[in-house]
Amino acid sequence: MSGFASKKYLVASGLVGLLISPSLAATQNPIPDLSGVWGRNVFNFEAPPSGPQPLTNLRRVGADASRPIEVGDPVPLVGDYTNPILKAEAAAMVKQRGEVSASGHDFPDPSNQCGTFSPPYLFTIQLGMQMLQSKDEVVILYNQDDQTRHVRLNGSHPRNLTPTPMGDSIGHYEGDTLVVDTVGVKLRPYTMVDRFGTPQSEAMHLIERYRLIDAHEADDALTRHEKTAGCVCGAGRGAAPIDRSYPKGLRVELTIEDPKIFTTPWSANVTYMRVKRDWAESVCAENNTDVLHQGFERVPTAGRPDF
Repeated sequence: MSGFASKKYLVASGLVGLLISPSLAATQNPIPDLSGVWGRNVFNFEAPPSGPQPLTNLRRVGADASRPIEVGDPVPLVGDYTNPILKAEAAAMVKQRGEVSASGHDFPDPSNQCGTFSPPYLFTIQLGMQMLQSKDEVVILYNQDDQTRHVRLNGSHPRNLTPTPMGDSIGHYEGDTLVVDTVGVKLRPYTMVDRFGTPQSEAMHLIERYRLIDAHEADDALTRHEKTAGCVCGAGRGAAPIDRSYPKGLRVELTIEDPKIFTTPWSANVTYMRVKRDWAESVCAENNTDVLHQGFERVPTAGRPDF
């Protein structure tokens, strides 16, 4: 091979090497690193800047001198049944459940019944989560009752889908965003959209968009939300002790559609920040259906000893 031909061969080989270089491919198609333990100290959906809004609590806790926001928002849960996103039957159910809560009792929900926190309800109740990313799937862990979701990447929903409590979730990356599409949520006796008891049907369709944002933006969003939804802050550290030194937050943008329940598709946000603790386990015994002793179906008891 001549010197000139040899140089051409080396240059061509170098270009081919660059084109197939893993590091260059990673630079051109980066996958956002969403791993780690994330948390927040507030319940319920965050309202988007515009458009149809999620339900809020008509008895919401405000930031005023007499009632500090740190008391949280456990009860009463009186959802705004006048919200125009609700169809008439759904509004009536939200109103009825709000009346039960306002009377000093809890209406049965997935949390107090130790059931599955199906999407999108899980976004209104779960204060901690962790994402495990691999080539073919993303696994999302939730620390309240240790529940798990599996998101298949670059797949499609089965034609003959068998509903499950967590639904069928498929995902793909769009630039810096993980997009998750969920259908096929199996309805159980207490399946609902939010903590206010908004019902859902088998037609529920949920789109989730996960992306990293600046930590200051995340902190501002959570602070705004806490002023009306309350803060689950406990003795100050909160249920999720936030790592203020971590530079990023995690924003989840939700689009919810259920034509049997809602008059229109609507959106909501959920914001997380990095948490300073390891995984925190919790235990809830499914079928212990009167955990708060308020007159729900009770655990069977014997009137006399068996022996």
